Amino acid sequence: MRKTNVAVVLVAVITLVGGMAAVRTVSAENSWKPDKPVNLVVPWGAGGATDGVSRQTAMALEEPLGQKIVIVNQPGASGSVGTKGVLDKPKDGLYWTAGAVKDLGVYKVQGLLDTTLDDWHLFLNFAIPNVVAVNASTPYKDFGELLEAFKQNPGKIKVATAGVNSAGHTAIEMIKSYTGIDYKHVSYDGGNPAVIATVAGECDVVPQLSKEEVDMLKAGKLRALAVLADAPLSIEGYAQEIPSIKQWIPDFVTAPIYFGIFVPKGVPDEVVATLTDIWNNTLVNSEGLKTFAAQNAMIFDPAAGEAALKKSFPMVQLDAWLKFDSGDAVVDPSTIGIPRP
Repeated sequence: MRKTNVAVVLVAVITLVGGMAAVRTVSAENSWKPDKPVNLVVPWGAGGATDGVSRQTAMALEEPLGQKIVIVNQPGASGSVGTKGVLDKPKDGLYWTAGAVKDLGVYKVQGLLDTTLDDWHLFLNFAIPNVVAVNASTPYKDFGELLEAFKQNPGKIKVATAGVNSAGHTAIEMIKSYTGIDYKHVSYDGGNPAVIATVAGECDVVPQLSKEEVDMLKAGKLRALAVLADAPLSIEGYAQEIPSIKQWIPDFVTAPIYFGIFVPKGVPDEVVATLTDIWNNTLVNSEGLKTFAAQNAMIFDPAAGEAALKKSFPMVQLDAWLKFDSGDAVVDPSTIGIPRP
């Protein structure tokens, strides 16, 4: 009887091991191995936050993916031109786009592009805060002084952003919604040009992302006044801690602005499975991306799928309803699955 039981156990073990091996084989056979370079369309200008984080992420992805990733800058219409180009491409997994999830989530609200987050697989890389900064030669020493200047000079102080729907434009509009200020909006083709314009004296204020401002802050060309976050921000190589905007607007509500790579739904399942595996098991351990985040005042927080949606959705809600309440929306966010926060 004992021999019989041992034999049965051995057969069961062999069967189990064999089954596991078969599962691994099937999984390996079904993993996606692109035979051509992947095209990553950055729908904003070169040198901005989206461009920078996308290029760094692409470099970290090439080895585990086993293929080159070609960056193509295609700016226009607040990022919707390049995004639509990817949406219209064949769903073979070889065309991705990138940017802030909040932008992707409000295109339809603004009437820029008929798409919602339901049309995309989300792969997050970094969360990046907005920093309100001024040209170092301006007299504003803290955000309170700037706020008073806005009130004393309605519609006259020039604010540089990467355009409507950019993170910088959302930031200044959020400030406006709490304070009632008015300003002169000067739009540029990307965050980097907006920063350079402020350094050059074309504009007084730039509320773009920390990644886009960090070099000029360290060089003393810009002065940081406030960060749109609940806590102060410290930047490696910048001596001054940047205070939270809540120091002046205590009830200010914001959420992390998550960036990532977006793959249109309809691609083969193995494309999504492969990228999800890389994100959860390889990218998360990238020392290069961790260092990049620390040097640029960003949070390295990779996530894929439902986890990515959960992390990034609060800012989508805030931005969508900000635009609706200010009259800049053509679609009620609640009708496309974006409830009021």
